[in-house]
Amino acid sequence: MLLAGLAVSACAIQPGKASRNIASIPESPRAIVIGHRGASGYRPEHTLAAYTLAIEQGADYIEPDLVMTADGELVARHENAIGMTTDVARRPEFANRKMTKTVDGEAITDWFTEDFTLAELKTLRAVERLPRLRADNTAFNGRFEVPTLAEIVALVRSTNETRLAAATARGAAAPHPIGLYIEIKHSSYFRGIGKPMEETLVALLHREGLDSAEAPVYVQSFETANLRMLKQMTRVRLSQLIGDTGAPFDFIAAGDPRTYADLATEAGLREIATYAHSINAAKALIIPLTPDGRLGTRTSLVDDAHRAGLEVHAWTFRRENSFLPADLRSNDARSASGALDREIYAYLRAGVDGVFSDNPDMAVDARRQFQEATGSGR
Repeated sequence: MLLAGLAVSACAIQPGKASRNIASIPESPRAIVIGHRGASGYRPEHTLAAYTLAIEQGADYIEPDLVMTADGELVARHENAIGMTTDVARRPEFANRKMTKTVDGEAITDWFTEDFTLAELKTLRAVERLPRLRADNTAFNGRFEVPTLAEIVALVRSTNETRLAAATARGAAAPHPIGLYIEIKHSSYFRGIGKPMEETLVALLHREGLDSAEAPVYVQSFETANLRMLKQMTRVRLSQLIGDTGAPFDFIAAGDPRTYADLATEAGLREIATYAHSINAAKALIIPLTPDGRLGTRTSLVDDAHRAGLEVHAWTFRRENSFLPADLRSNDARSASGALDREIYAYLRAGVDGVFSDNPDMAVDARRQFQEATGSGR
């Protein structure tokens, strides 16, 4: 077994010592920082190197997006289309794997994880998704494999064991565990091709002892039906992703006219609360931009969600001017770093319970600034 849960005990590290179960330790009351695809502002996304750096920078959770291979293995990629994030286009032995598929109603021509066995996928190497914005990251192209979920769990287990052992040796309180914030990608698509991910994910989580509401795990999805199903399959915390445009694909496929905007209403939030622990909302739903692109005035979404009993986690916070409101950019260069700390500060002030960031170090610093300025545990 890869992991006796992220709930590793000190006894497992130092025989003869009293057991201290990490998963039973309550989380900090402060807003959580989630390393979005790892520290993807500094390393190619969804690699063990990106996840490791996110942890080193102080992230409370790391976020693997999951897709599936031909032989049923869960691997971390933002999409099942891998032309932008691996070197597959430069691999002549896989040239004939490029094809056009319809995924969630969109025709895409690319290479797809479900057409590769894990062994084949492991021969590929990750590359930077945004080379023009993140030129420094291209220095790491070709160095890292596509990781499996099992490998990511093992990384987190090892980190938590090391942290707990160090605290135990000092006689200090057990540290808050690094957690997993897992996203299931294209649930309906994979189920439709006979590769449902939910059952495989739940089996792995349960095998590793991560089957309680106290485990440091969230599972999120842009769809709703799979979260409702997961509610019956596992006790881990579930999160409904809500975009600022469009609708869940399972709604579209079923002819349901509702959109993400409907999910963000008070009635929609109350419905989400029947199957989920939190919402993960696009930033614009919380603080929309003004017509000239500046940070505007907060909406009632955070308050409405809290009244429904839901946590609110906001996405995605990135340092490049290209992703920042106009009033927080440093200059006209799209790739230059702007005032990300000020943007995150504004969302913490709006009451969010967590932030997804490509730059966990900057998110942690913004949280520190907010705590010092307000005397808040958030």
